[in-house]
Amino acid sequence: MKTDIGIDVRVPTKDCEDENCPFHGRLPVRGQILEGVVVSDRAAKTVVVLRSYLKKVRKYERYEKRRSKIHAHNPPCINARRGDVVKIAECRPLSKTKSFVVVEKKFR
Repeated sequence: MKTDIGIDVRVPTKDCEDENCPFHGRLPVRGQILEGVVVSDRAAKTVVVLRSYLKKVRKYERYEKRRSKIHAHNPPCINARRGDVVKIAECRPLSKTKSFVVVEKKFR
């Protein structure tokens, strides 16, 4: 059981047997680390995270609001639910749409 995944996040208190858990399985994380709000948790071991960000429009020298939905793996030890603010980290592709994993549940 490895607990240090290389980024500064709290280690979950619960244990799990998930092979695709960065804390208790063998899934390495690398690349981007993003934050967002869980908008759906209906799929098995998957959450949809809504991420809002600003993009600069150079022509008008202003920023526009944008948002994107990212599918992320939800390990049983974290168990994020709808409305939770989570931190997700990039990993290898787990399915056709999942290339991120939830590494920390911030607050509700």
